Amino acid sequence: MDGLVTHHLLFTGEVVTPLELDDHSGAALRGSFFEAVWGRFCTNKAAATCADCPLHTMCPVSTLVAPLREENPRGRDIPRPYVILPPLGEARRYEPGQSLMFGITLFGTIIQMLPYIVMSIEGLEAHGLGHKIAENSYQRGRFKIKQIESYHPLHGTRQVVYQAGKPLVNAPTLSVTASEVKARAVRLPTHEITLNFLTPTRLIEQERPLRCAVFRPLMHRLLERLAALQSAYSSSEENKVEEQQRYLELAERVKCVEDQTSWREVTSYSRRAKGRSPIGGIVGKATFGGNLASFRELLAWGELVHVGKNCVKGNGWYKIED
Repeated sequence: MDGLVTHHLLFTGEVVTPLELDDHSGAALRGSFFEAVWGRFCTNKAAATCADCPLHTMCPVSTLVAPLREENPRGRDIPRPYVILPPLGEARRYEPGQSLMFGITLFGTIIQMLPYIVMSIEGLEAHGLGHKIAENSYQRGRFKIKQIESYHPLHGTRQVVYQAGKPLVNAPTLSVTASEVKARAVRLPTHEITLNFLTPTRLIEQERPLRCAVFRPLMHRLLERLAALQSAYSSSEENKVEEQQRYLELAERVKCVEDQTSWREVTSYSRRAKGRSPIGGIVGKATFGGNLASFRELLAWGELVHVGKNCVKGNGWYKIED
């Protein structure tokens, strides 16, 4: 993963009208973000999908929220170049004047699309967020983005890149590089590591979602995700199949020694399916024991890029417990 770089943005908004969120609001945020970018920049809304549009190779909509890559060996779709970091905690209600904070992580050179994201803010604010409630004439709650900060998740440094009312967007100078991930990894324990799954983590094994923490499927999905992101958004080559297989053989020997996770049932509305889809997964802490030295760097990357299904909606977000 030597060529992969992540960029982390923190959005701070002020609630304008009463706003109600579910305990997992990543899907709602992703939907609002998609609508804002699509509404602002799509110039061919008659096309059923980006794949049907002849403009997709030079379109910010296709690049940001519905990426396509003609030369992609796995087919035209590639991983989304971002993940949502939703507010954590239980379902909540925000009153006017309260702060609403959420994050977006961008991969590789997609940070160059930041001006388009900023230009989409007006649409994000207009679309609203959360439940349609009676107090708002059965409209979603509204909020205003006050500022966007670039931040470094490994040491907490922040840099303001956008403030409401100011026309200029500052170029972010903070990012997480492969060398910084390696430096974090060598400080992690080698025989026992606890992961805290902050948002539903949906790992599919033999076409069924796992309802408990198992190390090998976790590593399998993480290896696949990192290989896809590396291929799409970095200049380095993917890990070879033989190397991935070696990791999986070693992962078989790592056991979950304490599982405090539980299943969280969540659904989201799918524009493509025109209906609700299950995106639930495990949340809570799981401690893995065994020879973990080879997996520390992979696990450190997983904190940044998420793992499993529906990462773009904020799923699969975990932290390594110190």
